[in-house]
Amino acid sequence: MPNDANTAPLPTLDAKAWLLLDQTSGAVIASRNADERVEPASLTKIMTAYLIFSALRDKTLKLDQEVTVSVEAWKVAPGSSKMFIEPNKQVSIDDLLSGLLIQSGNDAAVALAEAAAGSEGAFVQKMNEQAQAMGLKNTHFNSPHGLPDPQTYSTASDLARMAARLMTDFPDLYVHYDQQKSFRYNNITQPNRNRMLWLDPSVEGGKTGHTNAAGYCMIVSALRPGASGPRRLISVVMGAPSERARVADTGQLLNWGYGNFETLKLYTKGQVLGTPQVWKGKQDAVKIGFERDVFVTVPRAWASKLKPTLARQEQPLVAPLAQDATVGKVNVMLDDKPVANFPVLALEPVEEAGFFGRSWDGMKLWVHELMGGDKPAA
Repeated sequence: MPNDANTAPLPTLDAKAWLLLDQTSGAVIASRNADERVEPASLTKIMTAYLIFSALRDKTLKLDQEVTVSVEAWKVAPGSSKMFIEPNKQVSIDDLLSGLLIQSGNDAAVALAEAAAGSEGAFVQKMNEQAQAMGLKNTHFNSPHGLPDPQTYSTASDLARMAARLMTDFPDLYVHYDQQKSFRYNNITQPNRNRMLWLDPSVEGGKTGHTNAAGYCMIVSALRPGASGPRRLISVVMGAPSERARVADTGQLLNWGYGNFETLKLYTKGQVLGTPQVWKGKQDAVKIGFERDVFVTVPRAWASKLKPTLARQEQPLVAPLAQDATVGKVNVMLDDKPVANFPVLALEPVEEAGFFGRSWDGMKLWVHELMGGDKPAA
């Protein structure tokens, strides 16, 4: 986000690293030490949940499926956060997910890993493969629970992207589990460790984590009204000195983001921005625009001053032209200064014309260039 006299001063937080992401636009509104390697602690379980949700989508697991708890899952890290499952007993995937995301159970994490991949090690390999597929270059896992391990690390930036993918790809499952304030299993009721659920009605859910090395960590998403519809912010707080501090930092960060920034919808998916000429094609023009809705996040003081302008590429468009081919860009300007830009795409393919059509257009294009027109791209 550009610095400007109209932008709000950054909030003062106790956390060692933090980041605020607008999920709708994908814009990082503000951050501090967001690319420094940190211990993710139980935020690791976001990736564990992502893989289990994926297995449910792919029907390799079912919510009502009963699995047998192994001794390894039962005995993991005595004294750590647990769901209190018992060895050789049956428990459903549904209950294990509640134990994972509401109670932050390390035993639930191992049981889910074994159910999904046959072993904890095989599941961890899938976690790292998924991290690579998501482009999380500074993230590595060595367990499904995130207990201290030098081979388990991430960054606030990577964790925000990981959480955003969970919410985008599995919105119903995310809200179902993460909004619950408590869960009872084995005659033991435990509250959700996300205190923001009680303090801010706009909070949808999230995940907490804590170890001595990691400090107090929290990822939270909130949904509040915006100028272009409901607006989701994702807050990441890493290394806060206390539970109270991580809650205070999260609340301050969300209120600062919603109070000082706005997300605007500039264009709609499929909206035609123009129909520029295409040479040597079966058709003379192509519809151009975006294949997704386009949003921009800016300080509130900028919102009424933004001017998006279309800049087509300098070279003439020559068939064959693939759908999704980049044909220009939209520059978003504020007082003649660029704020953001977005590639403009061909919304349809244009096939190459036959021999005579290509020859005739080739002659016209040659004349066009002689008259000072742009040359086609090489």
